[in-house]
Amino acid sequence: MRIKEVSARIIKDSRGEETIEVLVRTEHGIFSASSPSGTSTGKYESRSFLGSVQHDIIQLENNKFDFSIEQFKDLEKIEAVIRGKIGANSLFALETSILKALAVEQGKELWQLVNEKARRMPYPVGNCIGGGLHTQLTNFTKPDFQEYLVIPKAVKFVDRVFLMNKAWETCGKILKLRKAQGKLNYEGAWATSFENEEALDVLNKVREELESSERVEIGLDMASSSFFNFTYNYKNPGKRLKTEQQLEYVKELIEKYRLGYVEDPFNEDDFDSFAKLRQDIIKSRACLIVGDDLTASHLERFRKALMSRSINSVILKPNQNGSLLEIKKLSDACKKYEIATVFSHRSGETMDYAAADLAFGLQSDFVKFGIRGKEREIKLDRLMQIEKNIER
Repeated sequence: MRIKEVSARIIKDSRGEETIEVLVRTEHGIFSASSPSGTSTGKYESRSFLGSVQHDIIQLENNKFDFSIEQFKDLEKIEAVIRGKIGANSLFALETSILKALAVEQGKELWQLVNEKARRMPYPVGNCIGGGLHTQLTNFTKPDFQEYLVIPKAVKFVDRVFLMNKAWETCGKILKLRKAQGKLNYEGAWATSFENEEALDVLNKVREELESSERVEIGLDMASSSFFNFTYNYKNPGKRLKTEQQLEYVKELIEKYRLGYVEDPFNEDDFDSFAKLRQDIIKSRACLIVGDDLTASHLERFRKALMSRSINSVILKPNQNGSLLEIKKLSDACKKYEIATVFSHRSGETMDYAAADLAFGLQSDFVKFGIRGKEREIKLDRLMQIEKNIER
């Protein structure tokens, strides 16, 4: 496949913020892809754009991509020309649009370009109740933790999505009955005035209701870097915890609520506390200790976490890095060392479905695409369609 032209334009993500859509023209037509943007961004993420969206657009349209692309690995040719001249959002959108074009030319699904042998469906991780930087205040308050999560373990992906939606609806009803329900947040989760553990009590009640038919785990994305400044500064309820106290508090939450998933329980530089938590918890409970801001979808950060035995699961966000080649290397390294992978959306999403194909092609263990909102549902719908297709 030869690229005839690359163009780009500014679009708005689900938060109304500017992001980029890249269009690639080949003899088979024009193929586009867009990049999401994050609200809660760690300091180790690659820059979304180099200076501005407009700067990246100019670079994309002024560079020549005069070579043949025949397989996923050929993205190396693209990166040799453009990497370092544009930001991570732009590189991700460019590479994804090229893969879409290549899939059509070869009569394949997008995921098949990553791994034609992929068959295993991921478990969805759904955000039911929101807090932190993603959520507005309800009655002048909100939880400090960013996401209160459900992980359904039904056999089929379509049934897992059904259970997530039931959990979301049940959360809303409970919060409304208790007069603690606010508006939906950036990711389609319920806002609430409840304190941190009150919201966990609601999630626990939802689990009890759903587990009558299927096994459901619950978890937290604590996004602790967002409220860390030498100490962990909680607002709801107000308290300050030193690092050692935060460690004990997280362990207590895991045991009390039987959490199966805890993301970013410490600030993004604290590999040691992650390691201590993982070591202590593994003795009594199977729980994913997940790195997001800690690892920022970069191989060197992941290797540091691996060497220090800090995590047993890692978030994959392509636009934290930009390079799909590096995301695949990171995914392959996780498989080699038995680290679970969670392919994730961002708070500012677009109507692009490609994340679903990439997650499936990489055979991610989990997908964190949210539950409600058209930008989230298009990705879940795509995975359900993939499941149908591979069952035929």
